[in-house]
Amino acid sequence: MLRTAALALLTATVADCQYATAAPKVHIKNGSYVGVHSSEYNQDYFLGVPFAQPPVGNLRYRNPVGLNQSWTDVRPATAYSTECYGYGSDQWNYRVSEDCLYLNVVRPAGYENETLPVAFWIHGGGFAQGGGIDQRYNTSFMVQNSVKIGKPIIAVNINYRLSAWGFLSGSEELVEEGALNLGLRDQRLALQWVQENICEFGGDPAQVTIYGESAGAASVGFHLTAYGGRDDKLFRGAIMQSGNPINYGPLKSPLANANMYNELTRRTNCANQTSPLECLRLLPAEQLNAAINMTSTTLNVTNFMPILDGDFIAKRTSLQLEAGEFVHVPIIDGANSDEGSAFSPSPVNGTEAFRLFVQASGRGNLSDTFVEQILAAYPDDLSVNVVASLGNQRPPPQFGAQFRRSASYFGDVSFIASRRRTCETWAASGLSAYCYRFNAIPAGIPPIIGATHFQEVSFVFLNLLGVGYTPAAVPPFTNKTESYRDLARFMNSNWISFVHDLDPNSWRQTYAWNGNEALWPKYSLDNPLDMVFDANVSSYAEPDTYRKEGMKLINDNALEFYSR
Repeated sequence: MLRTAALALLTATVADCQYATAAPKVHIKNGSYVGVHSSEYNQDYFLGVPFAQPPVGNLRYRNPVGLNQSWTDVRPATAYSTECYGYGSDQWNYRVSEDCLYLNVVRPAGYENETLPVAFWIHGGGFAQGGGIDQRYNTSFMVQNSVKIGKPIIAVNINYRLSAWGFLSGSEELVEEGALNLGLRDQRLALQWVQENICEFGGDPAQVTIYGESAGAASVGFHLTAYGGRDDKLFRGAIMQSGNPINYGPLKSPLANANMYNELTRRTNCANQTSPLECLRLLPAEQLNAAINMTSTTLNVTNFMPILDGDFIAKRTSLQLEAGEFVHVPIIDGANSDEGSAFSPSPVNGTEAFRLFVQASGRGNLSDTFVEQILAAYPDDLSVNVVASLGNQRPPPQFGAQFRRSASYFGDVSFIASRRRTCETWAASGLSAYCYRFNAIPAGIPPIIGATHFQEVSFVFLNLLGVGYTPAAVPPFTNKTESYRDLARFMNSNWISFVHDLDPNSWRQTYAWNGNEALWPKYSLDNPLDMVFDANVSSYAEPDTYRKEGMKLINDNALEFYSR
C-alpha cells in the first residue's frame, strides 16, 4: 500500500538525491546503471533493476528467462518498478503490470569497494499480493542500523509473479512445458542474478542470507528444499518469519486444480481453443487480470499456491526434512504467539463447531479418531491453549466462546508446529537454528487478536516511523512506550548480526547495547529453547514445549492428513 507517509518519505528521498553531488554508478555484466544517493541516510539506491526478461507475450506462463542483451549507455535505476499483478492487488495504490521482474538494491554509501554480506528479502502476501515497492519493507532503516552497530550489510528485495500469473496449475500443457511454480522460479533467477552481479555493488555473493515472512518465509523454505535439497550455493543462511520448509497449506499435485484452470479458460473464451494455454498467452493482460480477479468458489486466491511439480518441489517437504534433503545452512525460524487469531474461522461457539472446523482443515476430511485426538490436545481450557500474549481472557461474543481454542489449533497447524519440527530437524542434523516466539502487540491490533500474523515485520525492519501503514492501518508504534521501540532495535540488530556473521548475538560483543536481554541460544534437542521477543519484559529464552501434545499430533501426521 503506497500511502501518504510512504509517498512523503519517497518524495523527500528522491528530492534529496536529485541534489546529490555524485550519483552512484555500477557496471554489471549487461551494462551500467546510475542510481540515487540519499544524504539523509548516507545510502545509495538502485531501484527497478531488471533481473529477467519481461514475462509478457510469448514469455507469459513460461519459466523466467535471464537477460541476454548488453548496452553501452548508462541506464537509470532511480525509481521503483511496478508490482506484479496479483489477486486483488490492482485494488491497492501501487501500480501493477505484467512487466514486473525487477529488484532493488540499497547499500550504505562508501562501501562500494567492499564485500558486504547481503540480506535478500522475499515478501509475503499469500503468493497473491505484495512487491518490492511496499514501504512496510523499506530496507533503509535496517541498512542504516547495520552501519551503526558495526555490521554493515547490503539489502536486496524483489518482485515475483503472483496469483494465477505465477502459480497457475491444473493443465496438462503447463505440466508438459514444466511451467509450474513460476513465482518460485522467478525468485531463484533473482538469486542467480545476485550471484553474478552483487559484487559490483559492494556485496559478497558468498555471504547471502535469504529472509522472508509468511509466503516469503515459505518461499525461503522451498529454496532450502528445492530440487531435492540441492545446494546451488545461492545463499549461506536463511531466516523464516511465520513460515518454514513445511508449507502452511497442502501440496497438491499438478492437475489437482483442473477445475480452477478450466474455469479460467472458460471465462476467457479459451476453453475450446486447440491450445487453451496459448490462448491465455495471447490475451491482453488487463482482460486476463479481470478474469483472474472475478470472485467465485472455484477460482480464488487459495488455489494459486505452490504445487508438487516433481521438480522444483520434488516431493512433500515433510519427507524431505525427514530424509535430510535440504540445504544445510544456519537458520532463524520463528512464529508469533497468536498466529491463529488471523486464520481461525469465527464464531466458534462450542465443541461441535470446533470439531467441524478441525475436520475441514486437512486433506479431505480428517479421520474421526484423529479429530478426537486433536480435540483432546486442544481442550477448551485457556490455561492449556494460551501463551503469555493474550492472558486468561474470554473472547467477545462475535468471536464465539471457543475462538481461543480454535485459534490455538489453527496457529499451530498453519505455522507453529512446523516451525518446531524445522528447529528440531536442524538441531538433529547438527546445524545452527535460532528459534523464536514474537510476543508483542503493536498499535491498532485489538487485544483479543494479540501478537498475530505479520505483526513482527515492523520490528524486524525497524520501521519506527510506520512508513507504508497509513491510512490503511495504524502505524505500529503509535502511542507505544519506548520499550516497543527498544524491542524493534534489538530484533533488527539480531537479524543484521545473523546476516553478517550467522550469529544473532555477535553484535553485542562490539556494540554498547544497554539492554539486559538474554543471549539467543541455539536450539537443541536436549534443551529446546525459543527466544521470546517481548516489549513488556526483557526478551528471554523459554522451553519450546507449550502445546506439546497437539503439535506432535500435527507434525506426526503432516503427510497423511495435511499433505505436506
